[in-house]
Amino acid sequence: MRLIRVVVAKEGALTRRAMAALLGQEDDIAIVAECAHGPEVLAVATRHRPDVVLLDADLPAADWRSLCPELCQTVPGCHVLVLVDGRRWGRAARTFAQWAPRVGFVVNEAPPVRLVEAVRRMARGEHFLDPDLAVGALLALDNPFTLRELEVLKLAARGAPVTEIASQLRLALGTVRNHLSRIITKTGAKTRIEAIRIAQDAGWL
Repeated sequence: MRLIRVVVAKEGALTRRAMAALLGQEDDIAIVAECAHGPEVLAVATRHRPDVVLLDADLPAADWRSLCPELCQTVPGCHVLVLVDGRRWGRAARTFAQWAPRVGFVVNEAPPVRLVEAVRRMARGEHFLDPDLAVGALLALDNPFTLRELEVLKLAARGAPVTEIASQLRLALGTVRNHLSRIITKTGAKTRIEAIRIAQDAGWL
């Protein structure tokens, strides 16, 4: 029986070790390393040559979009299974197909049996997209923003402050703030930065 070598890259020692222990109970899965920060992942994977890297999308100091191609290029035969928040990423799931087959996606809330299945399928070279994300993609709304909201959002995403947005679009400061407030409401975000990230992940920007 061929062992599937896995690296677990996730913040939070308690959660990470619990996940590693869960996978390590399987006869065909061996946890070869763990790490908690983005800069460690590539070095650890290069050293241990895993079949699968279980990568938290919110890992500190890491951008999974750039890290996944680096892992796949640097470590031949390595596949990446990205852990995502199903509530935040459901709408973005339509964009995940472009990462197949070397990168798959599973929600943090997935039951243990699904996580194990995902690791095994990725190790076999099969693409895995969590069913909850697939459903989210089918139910995803079209771009919810008005043209003006998109203009405001694009400038905000570039780091422009409210005063600059108002000046460029020739709007009152209060009007810009109202647009930003509606954008935050439509994305279900808590902050402007989170709203920008959600819009980018969903392909609305």
